[in-house]
Amino acid sequence: MPEETAIARWLFSVKKGHTFHCGQHNVTIHIRWGAPPVINPTGSVFPNSTLWSPSLSLTLPVTSQSVTTFNLSDPAAGDWYVAAHLPEDDGRIEQKGFPSCSYFFQPQLSIRRAVDMPVLQPDAFLTQTAAPDGPARLKLYVPEFASSLSVSVADCSSGEAAENENCSLVLRLGCASLQLDPVRVNCSGIRCSASLPNPPWNTWLRVVVESSQANRTVTFKVVSNYTVGCKPKSVGLEADDDFAKLRGNSSPANPVSNISVVSDTVTVSNHSLAQVSQRPVSACVGTVPVLFEELDVLSLRFTPVSGPNISITNTHPMLLSYPLHTHASGGTLNLQLTLNSTNATVSNSSNVVACFSPWTPVLELNHSQRCRTALFGGFSIGVNVSAPKAVVRLPFPQSTTWYLTLQLTCNSGDCGNTSVVSVVPEVFLSACVEDCGPYGECRLLRSYSYLYAACVCTAGWKGWGCTDDSSAQSYAHQITAILLLTLSNLFFLPAIVVAVRRSYLTEASIYLFTMFFSTFYHACDQPGVAVLCIMDYDTLQYCDFLGSICSIWVTILCMARVRDLIKYTLFMLGALLIAMSMQLDRKGLWNLLGPILCAILFMVITWVYRGVRRRRCYPPSWQRWVFFLIPGLLCALVGVCLYIFAETEDNYYYTHSLWHILVASCVVFLLPPKEKNIEELGWSRGWSWSWRPRVCGYTLCQSNKEELYTVT
Repeated sequence: MPEETAIARWLFSVKKGHTFHCGQHNVTIHIRWGAPPVINPTGSVFPNSTLWSPSLSLTLPVTSQSVTTFNLSDPAAGDWYVAAHLPEDDGRIEQKGFPSCSYFFQPQLSIRRAVDMPVLQPDAFLTQTAAPDGPARLKLYVPEFASSLSVSVADCSSGEAAENENCSLVLRLGCASLQLDPVRVNCSGIRCSASLPNPPWNTWLRVVVESSQANRTVTFKVVSNYTVGCKPKSVGLEADDDFAKLRGNSSPANPVSNISVVSDTVTVSNHSLAQVSQRPVSACVGTVPVLFEELDVLSLRFTPVSGPNISITNTHPMLLSYPLHTHASGGTLNLQLTLNSTNATVSNSSNVVACFSPWTPVLELNHSQRCRTALFGGFSIGVNVSAPKAVVRLPFPQSTTWYLTLQLTCNSGDCGNTSVVSVVPEVFLSACVEDCGPYGECRLLRSYSYLYAACVCTAGWKGWGCTDDSSAQSYAHQITAILLLTLSNLFFLPAIVVAVRRSYLTEASIYLFTMFFSTFYHACDQPGVAVLCIMDYDTLQYCDFLGSICSIWVTILCMARVRDLIKYTLFMLGALLIAMSMQLDRKGLWNLLGPILCAILFMVITWVYRGVRRRRCYPPSWQRWVFFLIPGLLCALVGVCLYIFAETEDNYYYTHSLWHILVASCVVFLLPPKEKNIEELGWSRGWSWSWRPRVCGYTLCQSNKEELYTVT
């Protein structure tokens, strides 16, 4: 959102991707300024010490195409984020390539800017006019360390003598951010004023004055002023601070790079950091420069220059600042405050209170002062002897400068001998909350060029950090699932035995390959703690998919009963093409159906050719049809229907295990009988384990009458 935006209008449209019947659903839209919205559509429990603020949400019913608008006057400048989601699905596992319910969400933003917006200078009157069709919009700059701001309207005149004493105006300070409303004052008479305690630092503030009565134009004078109640003597590094002080006595073997001082433009690179004396403080506030280091994507660590321990007194607060850039708003901001009770004796009545706030700090900390500023809220924590550690986690923090204010307070007002205590504030940015724990995986997601992190939970766990166990699977359930999915592959053993006894050694080796990799792939694919991976997960998945398709391919070609040269050529050619298609898209529908349909077509052609040639049905034996082919086809058909249409997240363990059993069983039924001219444990036509004598360089051959395409 650019600066000086007067009106913003969002147009949200949702339409279905096709005419497939998907039922009636509602799309929920969330809008937030400064960071992505923190949403909780399933109502799960957040991790401990995780604080968040709800965002504006809109509900849009979806028909064939639905459109809604949202208007906002005087929106805050900067980045705005929009998120949309459907309700929780029914858990059905859909095969890729089949028609499914799809929706397209398209947001559009239109803005109207105020051109040449006047700048309101401190202590300088400015004459403005508020017309019925347009309020007076001004802006003023709030410098650093401003403790209060006031804007006054005086000499109000509407041009009508009877109404000069009561020209109604509405004075607003601040922009609309959908979290906290701007400060609004209804003016009556000829003057009024509005004040902001703890205004946002280093930013432009919007001032809007409008007439509260229709058909009246009001002329007035407006003036602003701010006060600096507390300002430190110095910020950042002093002029005599050189890099030798930063090195200190630390070992040069562990350099720290890419570290910057927050409060100044000084950059420290390729040098170790050590203890640096804290900045001299005034009587009201002390500041500590902070270094920040980017460790990884969405990983940022802040370190005070003076070391991890910060001395806190009861006479004045200590201030630390932590800037967050736009690319850091997709992670989780963590604050951990620890009381160091080893260096000083801390009384039971002493408490260290802290306020963590964006845009501007709260410099007055006591029991009556809330941890919030005029336009933004803060987060209050505290530590004492009984609770020496406190943690605050903020998912998707706003991209601005965050301020941490620390001060020692005592219940009786007099801290006695405990006038200085030491605390360790740890502030860092992580991708996810505690890396999503043992039942989740932290993933980096991308929306166009913006990166953000989210947890993908397993084993029934859910929530922002995968800590909600309301629907979690028990350990016994996880063991049962892995045993079903792995041991069901042992049903390939009868298929392997039948293939070996009928001298189909190539087919038997492929069935063995499929059984082995399917077993260990499902052992590695399990959620929770019952997991066994003998190699890389992607390799196991690839081999499982490849073996499954190749098993179906060789079985159908074997049923075609063609010459060995043709059959093994098709075996090799099909295996290479299947391997290529699995690499392109191993979950695609046609990568599964393509080889199967081609093999079935080839088998049907050969069977029809033999039937026409012999003028009888092929295979000719009715026992072969009744006891083998029809049961095998039924097993295959039921297995495919279960695999494509019946699998859900809840019954996956049972339906997919049944799929293993049915596929292995259909192989036993569909494998053709052994050919009569194939010797036991030998290869057909030209290869044999038997020894034949050689006479004068020639091999004595047996005279066998071969009949091709023999069916028993």
